[in-house]
Formats: sequence, C-alpha cells, structure tokens
Amino acid sequence: MGRHHRHGVESTAAIAGHPLHHMLIVFPVAFLIGAFATDIAFMSTGNPFWAEASYWLLIGGIVTALVAAVPGLIDFVSIDRVRNLWISWAHMIANLVVVGVALINVGVRLGDPAAGVQDWGIWLSGLQTLLLLFSGWLGGEMAYRYRIGAIQDDSPQVEQFHHVEVDRTSEVYNRRTGTGPL
Repeated sequence: MGRHHRHGVESTAAIAGHPLHHMLIVFPVAFLIGAFATDIAFMSTGNPFWAEASYWLLIGGIVTALVAAVPGLIDFVSIDRVRNLWISWAHMIANLVVVGVALINVGVRLGDPAAGVQDWGIWLSGLQTLLLLFSGWLGGEMAYRYRIGAIQDDSPQVEQFHHVEVDRTSEVYNRRTGTGPL
C-alpha cells in the first residue's frame, strides 16, 4: 500500500505527504519524560504540586501515545517493508511496554500522587524514560536509515524552498598552490 520511492517508502497515514505518526509522537514523549522531570522536582522540593503534575502528565502521555499509535499501526499493517523489519517490531513492542509501565505508574499514584512518587513512581518514570529513549532511537532509525515515511524530494521545484550560500573563495584563491588574492 505504501508507495515505494527511490529514496524510501511513503507513509499511508499521512496528510499532504507528511506522516502523522512522526508528527504526533512528540506529545507522549514530552509528557512521559516530563513526568520523570516533575517527579525529580517533587523529590527535590517536596512540593505536592510536582507530584500532581506528574500524575496528569502520565495520563496525558498515555492518551497521546494511544492517539500516535493509530497512524503508526496503520503504516505497520499496510506497508510490507515496515512489517519485514525487525526494528519495526522492536519499536512497536517497546512503545507498548512504555504505555504499560505508564499505566502501572498511574495506578501507583491513584489517591495520593505524592506517596506514589516516593514509592515506585519515580523508578517507573525513570524506566519509561529509558524505554522511550530506546524506542525513539529505533523510530529514528526507521525514518532516517530505512526512510520509512521520510521521502527525499529530488524534484526541481524543491530548490525554490532552499537558499544555499555559495562560497566563492575557492574560485579566487587556489587552495592547492596557495596563490591568489584572499
């Protein structure tokens, strides 16, 4: 289903050629890593505001992760090349584990977010952050190394959007002989 190009595979879940999964993953990543940061802030200050912030960041992270998973799953199911890469499977499984850890993390904090942070919460937030870094690396590999959803545009029209400064120094100054004005 995903169209193969000379330089990659087009995402099937896209708007105007822009993959939705790539656009949406920034939200759960920010929320779930933010929960770890606010856990650290709570442990440093003792201010319950930070524990409450962590709780809501976790919920936001779970919800937005599920939203971001939809276009990712569409690409996974509809593009054979994606399913044939071990890295795609590892990325998907790591993300499911992150959501599972975040759900447990919310459960630990139910009723008393501050007590939850002090018990297992901060450790779970640290674990989900490490898993997100690993999963993000895998996702980056798929986008930049395997060109899944990242198509290089070689059309002549693309040049109108790129202004390139040209260094004319080498035309005036012969680098090999070291002669000429500089």
